[in-house]
Amino acid sequence: MKRSMLFSMLVGLMLCAAPLLIWAAKVGEAAPDFTASASNGKTVRLSEYRGKYVVLEWHNNGCPYVGKHYNSGNMQRLQKQWTSRGVVWLTILSSAPGKQGYVTASEENDYLAKMQAAPTAALLDPTGDIGHLYDAKTSPQMVVINPQGVEIYDGAIDDKPTTDLQDVPNATNYVSLALEAAMAGKQVQTPATRPYGCSVKYAGSSH
Repeated sequence: MKRSMLFSMLVGLMLCAAPLLIWAAKVGEAAPDFTASASNGKTVRLSEYRGKYVVLEWHNNGCPYVGKHYNSGNMQRLQKQWTSRGVVWLTILSSAPGKQGYVTASEENDYLAKMQAAPTAALLDPTGDIGHLYDAKTSPQMVVINPQGVEIYDGAIDDKPTTDLQDVPNATNYVSLALEAAMAGKQVQTPATRPYGCSVKYAGSSH
């Protein structure tokens, strides 16, 4: 009887852990679905974009690493370049209330207008659910998903982990490399890199 109870408990624990194992985002596997509210008031569901390439961009407007790419105009250029080719670009704000980078919908809309940014949508993730789903560690951190819903890149935006705007023109942009290769039917040569930037300011984080 004791063995039966112990077995039942172990099975229960395994079932509870299963969703975490199934939905952990990994390159080469299906990107976990999510639903979020965008700053424009619309509801966005990732699975609605099946059949298109999708870029996820973790954002924190108080981070100097993010500032490097926005103040240089680099992120806006990438957004416009790739959305013009049919790519869906989702900027994700996972900063918790009271943390650096947290904004309301109207504040984010003002920021997008001021910076002339052009993502498909800016998604508000104050609970950090999407960030944790994709194990986002920094802002910026970039994820590329192919039309089949498979994650084909995760990591840094480029190979220059600095806050220096002058490093942007000579950087190797991993997001563009991944999209160009995939669209040409080729294998992505660098599917994962170490992300750089400011730590994502999740609720409960000490920094």
